[in-house]
Amino acid sequence: MNQSIALARSFLVLLVLLLAVACGGTKKEAALPAGARVLALGDSLTAPHGVQPGEDWPTLLGQKTGWVVVNAGVSGDTSAGALERLPALLDEHHPQLVLVTLGGNDMLRKLPQAQTAANLGRMLDLVKASGAKAVLLATPKPSIAGAVFNNLSAADFYAEVAKDKKVPLIEDALPEVLSDTALKSDQLHPNAAGHALLGEKINQALKKIGFAG
Repeated sequence: MNQSIALARSFLVLLVLLLAVACGGTKKEAALPAGARVLALGDSLTAPHGVQPGEDWPTLLGQKTGWVVVNAGVSGDTSAGALERLPALLDEHHPQLVLVTLGGNDMLRKLPQAQTAANLGRMLDLVKASGAKAVLLATPKPSIAGAVFNNLSAADFYAEVAKDKKVPLIEDALPEVLSDTALKSDQLHPNAAGHALLGEKINQALKKIGFAG
């Protein structure tokens, strides 16, 4: 009987420890208030490429959250180009949160993935050094299967960078939207409906992280 009681107590202690670890691992960020400045740093997937001004997902995200979202997307930009632009953007806008959505053009140009990952890591370091929070958004990896079957997935290095730099990752929003031909204006870019769904998916992901209320 005593042995059974001891085993039961050990099990309860283990269960409590596991619950504590689980709760600690899902700790949410503090919500940003309305009016908070947010920087969306990206390329043509962020810029209003192929859509009208105001139809891009950063603008729509701002409307959903009440944040002031600055669209710093530049069509054709690489991770190296965005890294070069970032310090001036941080000085100009003083954002509380930076959404980093880059790497697609690096992959299309077949630049070394290690170089892209390093550039993303430096961007996240600069954001943290400025006192802002950062979220990394994954871009789909180009693939024949993805193009033929419209089943895109995020490149592996995004998860590695997010883990290394300890920042949240929104992994599926872009791949899911860009896997649907009805949501694209061409082979690479979302149309207005795609941007609208991206804004919703990113908003929902930021709610889970805690930044959006």
